Amino acid sequence: MKIPIYQVDAFTSKIFKGNPAAVCPLKEWLPDQIMQNIAMENNLSETAFFIEEGNKFHIRWFTPKTELDLAGHPTLASAHILINEYKTNYKSLIFETKIGDTLNVSINKNLYLMNFPSRPPKVVDDTRDIYEALGKKPVELLAHRDLIAVFENQNEISSINPDLEKLKKLYYPSVVVTAVGDNSDFVSRNFAPKLGIPEDPVTGSSHCELIPYWSKKLDKKDMIALQISDRGGKIHCTDKNDRVIIGGEAVTFFRGEIDFI
Repeated sequence: MKIPIYQVDAFTSKIFKGNPAAVCPLKEWLPDQIMQNIAMENNLSETAFFIEEGNKFHIRWFTPKTELDLAGHPTLASAHILINEYKTNYKSLIFETKIGDTLNVSINKNLYLMNFPSRPPKVVDDTRDIYEALGKKPVELLAHRDLIAVFENQNEISSINPDLEKLKKLYYPSVVVTAVGDNSDFVSRNFAPKLGIPEDPVTGSSHCELIPYWSKKLDKKDMIALQISDRGGKIHCTDKNDRVIIGGEAVTFFRGEIDFI
């Protein structure tokens, strides 16, 4: 049994930048444990699996340790593979998730625009363990799925060196630090050691929380965000009230096969 596998650098137009994701198109679902093992073997922040059904695609995402309810960059990577490797004529793609969300991805030249649910974060009161884990005190602390720690400026985000073992003990699957950007509307970094990802290079799904927050703070609907990890990535952001548009480019790194004996 052979399964095609691709690796895509998402939220970038340059190899070795952005966030690498593995993409495995399937004809039918594999057992959950097999998909989890493939993700663990790939050892990337996420591996996406999808199957086609009619005019839509069912998609699932796995980190090296667990399945996710929502993931941005592997969805972008999956759209890129369908358009560029499978040469489909779609101008937009519909992805259905395991929890029932419908994710629409439209293609505008080399930009993939993902229509995702908005997840406005709410203020968090319990802060002491979080301050200790981050090593710095944010000016504001909020959460939805992820913990969002807001700081004064981009330099603070660049210099943060969190205690990953302490982050693992927190309730939240990942901790996002963010501030107004020097050359963008806002910047962020994302730490998710609990999911087997010490630092995620570029995170689409966290922008479901960051976009509504910064849209309100900056009084802007359209924004450019930078995730300032070592690899770095650029995210085109639009706040549409109950939905957000998360856009980026992508480039294929390799094509191959998984060989099951």
